[in-house]
Amino acid sequence: MASHRKSRSTGTRVAGIRTPALATAALTSVALLSQTANAAPSDDRPSLEEVEKKVDDLYRQAGSATEKYNAAKEKTSKQRKKVDTLLDDVAKRTQKLNDARTELGSFASAQYRTGASVPETATLLLADSPQDYFDQNQLMNRLTGRQKTAVDDYVTQQSATMKKRREATEGLDTLTDSQNDLKTAKSTVQKKLATARELLSELTAEEKARLAAIEKKKQEEAARKAAELAKQQAAAEEAERKRQEEAAQQQGSGSSSGSSESSTPGSSNGTQAQKALAFAQAQIGKPYVWGATGPGSYDCSGLTQAAWKAAGVTLPRTTYDQVNAGTTVSVSQAQPGDLVFFYDDISHVGLYVGDGKMVHAPKPGAYVREESIFYDGESSIYSVVRPA
Repeated sequence: MASHRKSRSTGTRVAGIRTPALATAALTSVALLSQTANAAPSDDRPSLEEVEKKVDDLYRQAGSATEKYNAAKEKTSKQRKKVDTLLDDVAKRTQKLNDARTELGSFASAQYRTGASVPETATLLLADSPQDYFDQNQLMNRLTGRQKTAVDDYVTQQSATMKKRREATEGLDTLTDSQNDLKTAKSTVQKKLATARELLSELTAEEKARLAAIEKKKQEEAARKAAELAKQQAAAEEAERKRQEEAAQQQGSGSSSGSSESSTPGSSNGTQAQKALAFAQAQIGKPYVWGATGPGSYDCSGLTQAAWKAAGVTLPRTTYDQVNAGTTVSVSQAQPGDLVFFYDDISHVGLYVGDGKMVHAPKPGAYVREESIFYDGESSIYSVVRPA
């Protein structure tokens, strides 16, 4: 009779054993916890976008540290030259002091032979400074004119020597500080680059492919912005050319070709900029090496410095100083040869080619290349400077 049958338990079977509903729920919870535990490592792992941002940030930080390294290196080099000069001067002063002491010694010997004021003269030679005895009229009255001159020379040389020795000591202390700054900056660069390489090494082949695709998309966007800038600049140049043509016609002088030529940069500036740009383009394909100034490799400011040096213009070593070595212009007014600076800390620089592009030494692991000035987004551009 179906109506008298007991209803079956709503549990499930595990390995042939019927389990109550509560046990089933517990097993389900255990399974879910097990899955969560297994998934935890991958959940803690940063996303590809986070890795990309972290690597980019590390490269920028390394670039900033590189410029600090360049500044410390330049300061160390100058300080070392200054110290060497001071030490040479100390050596010369010491020799002159020894000569003055020898001359005074000859007077002491002569006085000893003649029985003259040996004690006073001997004491004078043993004293730290003969200046202490200048107030003793009895001794000074016994000295001949030549002896007085010798004492004066001794005092002068001793004072000058002591001063130079103090300057040399201070210079050595400053040199030590500069060398410590150099070591710190170098260590910072190495640590940033090592961290970036470690992050990249942990990516799978699939993630690396995706990262390459993201980078390609960024480059395409940068190229698009460069093309827009090129059109804007071309339109502005054409408008300026027409304006100058109309002005020349109204004045009854000048020609279309002459007006067009005057719309280009000044002859001196244009020639120097062309030489700088030609040099930079000739370096395309050479590796980026932080702290390098050529000829086999460059960092960003090393390249721009070398390029303008080839044009006869001396630029400072670091981006921090190069940004002040000319006239600031807007991005829309950029001309070939101008320096384009990046980021709020002014840690990167490139040489403007035209059409929204530049030649630069990008970062470790890359080579000198030509690409859009918008390679890292429009907001990354700090300023544009015309050196000459």
